[in-house]
Amino acid sequence: MSNESTMESQRLRINMCAYDHKILDDSLVKIIETARRTGATVMGPVLLPVRIKKYTVNRSVHTDKKSREQFEMRVYKRLVDIMDASSKTAEELGKLELSAGVDVVIKMF
Repeated sequence: MSNESTMESQRLRINMCAYDHKILDDSLVKIIETARRTGATVMGPVLLPVRIKKYTVNRSVHTDKKSREQFEMRVYKRLVDIMDASSKTAEELGKLELSAGVDVVIKMF
């Protein structure tokens, strides 16, 4: 009996990151719909700061030191808290098919 009460008051924190914000938001919608369908309360999503990594590269190897190209890589992050998560919620989130470019980390509290 006490085990069921701790499972119902379980809290999940989901960290998501991707290079493309569109597939990240699509995956986020799937997670929120799944959590609400199983009866859990959703807090968020929280948009975390975008990490921008910039790289400068010479255009040619031996000549024209002044000629350079600049590239940047953007990493988008989202945070969602799921309150009152049952074992059914965790099970449904585990079965969920998300896009290939999305990294998901689920922590239980």
